Amino acid sequence: MRADAFLAAAEALPFGDLDALTRGGGLVVVAPHPDDESLGCGGLIAQACAAGLPVRLIVVSDGVGSHPNSPSHPPERLRAVREAETLAAAEALGLAREHVRFLRLPDRFVPTDGAEADRAVAAIAGTARACGAGAVFVTWAQDPHCDHAAAAALARRAAGSIVGLRLYAYPVWGWTLPPDREVGGPPRGLRLAIDGQGRAKAAAIAAHRSQTTALIDDDPEGFRLDAAMLARFARPYEIFLEMAP
Repeated sequence: MRADAFLAAAEALPFGDLDALTRGGGLVVVAPHPDDESLGCGGLIAQACAAGLPVRLIVVSDGVGSHPNSPSHPPERLRAVREAETLAAAEALGLAREHVRFLRLPDRFVPTDGAEADRAVAAIAGTARACGAGAVFVTWAQDPHCDHAAAAALARRAAGSIVGLRLYAYPVWGWTLPPDREVGGPPRGLRLAIDGQGRAKAAAIAAHRSQTTALIDDDPEGFRLDAAMLARFARPYEIFLEMAP
């Protein structure tokens, strides 16, 4: 199925609620980089926290690839900034900082095999077991970013080790795919209405100031979310695609 047809069908998926997604259990959100959780799952996290469900966030990479040439923000400082932003975003969504875990794998080089990948899989699976998760949410494997695809592969391995654990994908950069890119069969899954969580999600996204403002202005190759991308995630619903563990 072409990407344009797939994404149009994804935007027309039926609406469901938290129980339909998690069967009343907790949930684990796996984000390849600091900010993906707020963009793709901010409403979900806020809604689940407000409902009293156990929610855990795992950030896979260290995020230092966003501004690789900044003199003012070398890797260690940039990592600290991005982790602090993530904790502020989590607070805006109602998620306690002790429920956020940073794996600190290399940005743009997240592995899918080897010892580091095995540890990441174990961390995701262990977190899911510990919080009684009914579902894991991770970026869509078709997102045109290597770390997003890698995070999806790690989450799939983790979910496959727990009987009955559901696995969902949330598109982030998939919206930028070439229209004629083949992405597989038609989408299955749900949309979650997040009308009541719009302000919290907007605050969480805004907390990632290094990605949304000129906070770091000394790297000509530095990344910044543009207005069109931000508008994509300001809609009153989020899309969750069913994945096979």
